[in-house]
Amino acid sequence: MIEMEIDTETITLDNFLKWSGLVETGGQAKMAAQLGQVMVNGKVEKRRSRTIKEGDIIEYQGSVMIVKQAGQEV
Repeated sequence: MIEMEIDTETITLDNFLKWSGLVETGGQAKMAAQLGQVMVNGKVEKRRSRTIKEGDIIEYQGSVMIVKQAGQEV
């Protein structure tokens, strides 16, 4: 599991997918969510605007990432 630090308290799912490098574009992030290819905390998430926060676990195409706030330990 990879730890990904965010500099803000929350981030939207589509922005997280782009920022983390899991997808290259916003269009890819939108499609991944709409097609049910992304899991948040073990559940399929189809809302690209889903709010992601510290402690959330994001799974996409075999990559698993846990979100932590910059400067914090998970």
